[in-house]
Amino acid sequence: MNEIILNVEGGAGRLDKYIADNSDISRSFAAKLATDGNVSVNGRAADKKTKLKAGDVIAIEVPEPETTVAVPQNIPIDIVYEDDSVIVVNKPQGMVVHPAPGNPDGTLVNGLLYHCSLSGINGVIRPGIVHRIDKDTSGLLIVAKTNEAHEALSAQLKERKALRKYNCLVHGNIKEDSGTIDKPIGRHPVDRKRMAVTEGGREAVTHFTVLERFGRYTLVECVLETGRTHQIRVHMASIGHSIVGDSVYGVKKERFKTDGQLLHAKTIGFTHPATGELMQFNSDLPRYFTDILDKLRREKL
Repeated sequence: MNEIILNVEGGAGRLDKYIADNSDISRSFAAKLATDGNVSVNGRAADKKTKLKAGDVIAIEVPEPETTVAVPQNIPIDIVYEDDSVIVVNKPQGMVVHPAPGNPDGTLVNGLLYHCSLSGINGVIRPGIVHRIDKDTSGLLIVAKTNEAHEALSAQLKERKALRKYNCLVHGNIKEDSGTIDKPIGRHPVDRKRMAVTEGGREAVTHFTVLERFGRYTLVECVLETGRTHQIRVHMASIGHSIVGDSVYGVKKERFKTDGQLLHAKTIGFTHPATGELMQFNSDLPRYFTDILDKLRREKL
């Protein structure tokens, strides 16, 4: 049994929705956990419809998943490139990368296993996964099809030789045209589901460049030197420019309605593990992202 603790902030609404918005647990599974008596609020068993308020503490007991192997599922996948060693995919916002408690299937890994065989280095739950992006982050991801490719790609990431560029829309007007955020990241000392800039954290370096300014918002390109959990989201929030739509590290009241943070893994580059060829791939920003940018551009006219 795994326990997850969530500290409620702001106007939270229903219990099952809050859990879904602030964890990797789906709303339907959150409702089931509450019905089964596995969710409490401030130490008391809670119904899925329980209304939350700021300061409440949610404790969730998640049973170990019954499925110990990721099963193939016929899920549409946007494949950008594929050969015998690697596959590059464009993950949509809202899709979880691999099975986890609360998301036993319907993930990118389930869809990839239906399509092809993957490296077995990460076991039967995360086969082929060299690096991850968050559920509500969209964009490019490299997946290894062979163990040899997996080891080579992992080494490139560890040695900071792979290229990962993201676009994000952040709150506020960043005065500098570019900069580097070099702040260690670790688990939040109180809320273990969150990450934070902390002295005891691991080295984390993000380089950013301003692409376009909209007064109260700024479009930014971020290049990862390291790859810590939630790195760009934590780093941008740490300098007072949280990402639009980020329900964990962002502002409490958003102007735009989104299903997650406006963060997109736009460019990825690496040395092919079999051929040694330098490869680079780009992806377009999703429509919901460009619609907001177009609205902001019109307001500037």
